[in-house]
Amino acid sequence: MRFTEVRGFRTTEIAQWAKRHLTASSLVVSDGLACFGGVRKAGCRHQAIVTGGGHDSVKIEAFTWVNTMGNLKNSMHGSYHAISDRHVPRYLAEFCYRFNRRFIQARRNDSAPWLRRSAHTTHASAPPQHG
Repeated sequence: MRFTEVRGFRTTEIAQWAKRHLTASSLVVSDGLACFGGVRKAGCRHQAIVTGGGHDSVKIEAFTWVNTMGNLKNSMHGSYHAISDRHVPRYLAEFCYRFNRRFIQARRNDSAPWLRRSAHTTHASAPPQHG
């Protein structure tokens, strides 16, 4: 996952963003907001799914990532007393770092029994005597 800041939801902004961050011929699925048509200027395909909003829209498989956006919002509001426009790129980068590494940490925890076993069987040697 990667989040980057855009200046607004305008067709020109989305087109510029898509040219920098997407591979031409990528499929972009959106909720039908007109500005996302700008991805076509970057050579991407665009599929608009107009949902009408509400809780049922999250049940659409293509939009399961919406929960991630909610997690981002809650994470930022819970972690920072004030959210500064100046630091938004850092906030987004921190969230992405944690999100992208959540499974790496789970794999590390899987090795904990092996780690405990080797710590249990490793004996400390006596410190050298100086004198």
